[in-house]
Amino acid sequence: MIAQIPIDATNNFLKLRNKLIGLTGKAITDFNMIENNDRVLVCLSGGKDSYSLLMFLLALKERAPIHFDIIAMNLDQKQPGFPVDVLPNFLKDLGIEHLIVTEDTYSIVKEKIPSGKTTCSLCSRLRRGIIYRTAKELNINKIALGHHRDDIVETLFLNMFFGSKLKAMPPKLISNDGENIIIRPLAYCSEKEISSYASRMNFPIIPCNLCGSQENLQRKKIKEMLIAWEKEQPGRINNIYKAISNVELSHLGDRQLYDFKNLNQSIKEKDDELIFTEDLINNLNTDLSNIASFAENIAS
Repeated sequence: MIAQIPIDATNNFLKLRNKLIGLTGKAITDFNMIENNDRVLVCLSGGKDSYSLLMFLLALKERAPIHFDIIAMNLDQKQPGFPVDVLPNFLKDLGIEHLIVTEDTYSIVKEKIPSGKTTCSLCSRLRRGIIYRTAKELNINKIALGHHRDDIVETLFLNMFFGSKLKAMPPKLISNDGENIIIRPLAYCSEKEISSYASRMNFPIIPCNLCGSQENLQRKKIKEMLIAWEKEQPGRINNIYKAISNVELSHLGDRQLYDFKNLNQSIKEKDDELIFTEDLINNLNTDLSNIASFAENIAS
């Protein structure tokens, strides 16, 4: 059986592991992601995030005051060179309930998407449909995905820049078929710390030959932008994430969510004015310049 903690684990690794498990548990509690007697389908892609998610949920299951089942699932999409034995062997050695679903979505995507175009949209729709079908067959009521805090922030900017919509990736939502709840227990965890944990655990990482090989994906460009911002001012990504859950509708512009039309002096609004210091103005100007440069690069 695979050990959840390496034999030669250092104190720093144990602190990191405990921190990530704690953040995962907090996200589960804050959004009421898992309840007593839930059946949780953990979607395992072979990447660092989904491996980490599975291990954190197994650790939390051991100490949780409620009972819930964990079923790990991998979708073999018949990508060329996909190592078919890696995940079955890993899950068997881990000693948990699991299944491998085989569907040739790779051929469908390559047939339908012209060469040079991004494949993520169609691939994700096909994958999602198979996951929902499998969840129904297994009487699953929660589907756990390995998206982390940075994924959520990247999605926010993708939707703003390319969809003209203030929308991110929620920690919990109802699936498109209306029959499952999607949960993202890693919503509070940073990609950097997950990477450190996964590297030390030496997970058998399986690269994606579809989306993973597309170097011009807009998400990768957004990621590069955020990494540059984080280097310039550490903690910025976390602040952006916090802003997603600290929304003031009266200070945005959605007329469907806030009644601007009937706003008058009789309605008392809290108006927290921002005090613009010289440093804040300089940082704001730098950010606006970076965004403008990024937009120009995208346009070109």
